[in-house]
Amino acid sequence: MEPSLFLSRGQVQAIQREFGTPVYVYDEATLERQARQALGFPCPFGLTARFAMKALPNVAILRLLHDLGLHIDASSGYEAERAQRAGIPPEHIELTAQELPHNLARLVEAGVQFNACSLAQLAAFGERFPGASLGVRVNPGLGSGHNNRTNVGGPSSSFGIWHEYIPRVLETARALNIHITRVHTHIGSGGDPEVWTTCAKLSLDAAARFPEVATLNLGGGFKVARMPGEKAANLQEIGEAVSKILRQHAEAHGRQLKLEIEPGTFIVANAGALIATVMDVVDTGSGGYRFIKADAGMTDVLRPAIYGAQHPITLVPASAGARPAADYLIAGHCCESGDVLTPEPGNPEGLLPRSLPEARIGDALVIGGAGAYCSAMCCKNYNSFPEAAEVLLRKNGELRLIRKRQTLDQMLANEMLL
Repeated sequence: MEPSLFLSRGQVQAIQREFGTPVYVYDEATLERQARQALGFPCPFGLTARFAMKALPNVAILRLLHDLGLHIDASSGYEAERAQRAGIPPEHIELTAQELPHNLARLVEAGVQFNACSLAQLAAFGERFPGASLGVRVNPGLGSGHNNRTNVGGPSSSFGIWHEYIPRVLETARALNIHITRVHTHIGSGGDPEVWTTCAKLSLDAAARFPEVATLNLGGGFKVARMPGEKAANLQEIGEAVSKILRQHAEAHGRQLKLEIEPGTFIVANAGALIATVMDVVDTGSGGYRFIKADAGMTDVLRPAIYGAQHPITLVPASAGARPAADYLIAGHCCESGDVLTPEPGNPEGLLPRSLPEARIGDALVIGGAGAYCSAMCCKNYNSFPEAAEVLLRKNGELRLIRKRQTLDQMLANEMLL
């Protein structure tokens, strides 16, 4: 099991031969284990765990996670439709979107739950659905992401209605005869129980100002450990801390609020790996670097280029026998200087070589921790590279293709010659 948490060297080579590269591989056993952890999040008054589908929206994965008991968190009207096409009941989908969906009326009429993220969205909903119920997303004034690009709470974030505007929310709701029954906050992707507790207190303070609220949605992800030495969030520890203040809130206000959480990365990050092939090995002289050129890159894993994110990378030799180690930078296949898979941690402008066995053309590279925000968030079709295939490794060892590799014809389907 050296190449990743769930793939053996033999499996990597078999997948490389059968499906070609680049190819994403997802592990059903890991998905199930992580889903059950999310569903076991401590909560005194009832819990709904929603999968943040923006992390990995493949319909086969959505259906698998829903069958395990997870509901869905959608971030656009298109995601909500995509979830329905996967067979997810509309009433199990909650929509919280930066952009007011063009198909909002159709989604709400089908049963999708909606959280207004701005005063304008609130007014638009009320004008279309007088007498209806909805949630509001409130920016409580604090977040917990590990950098500004993953922190979606606080004054530097546009997400949600700023907490000081709650009186205007209440006024709009009264004027349009709509009922706010859910408060949603999204505080980022952190793992510190104390920060989660502080943010939950702020969120509960906001919820207390809405007399009809019955549900608090603490959106935001839980930190996962992709790399050795990283510390993952402890859901039991965070859940126990949040449960304590939920009980305190119930005693103070006489309302036992149901809780919702929206993990994405926590469930799928380490359940996925990207397998690529070494296409070339070059160097820039004695004072420079050795480079591995892969047949994948920012078209498949964008996180290193925009966050300086770190992914475990293993080289699987195509031939038997020991090889000496060497330090390499790994370059993607795009004609783009920023397409590097080995940046300095947290610094996409910096470079940090990895020690790997001597690389040769045809070897496999396994980029771990690629289940979240990789196939879903990439520079699609840059340099006209096709979208990679996706494969699910079933618990019985079977490999199932769940997304075919894109063709050039599919890429050009909507273009028209003058």
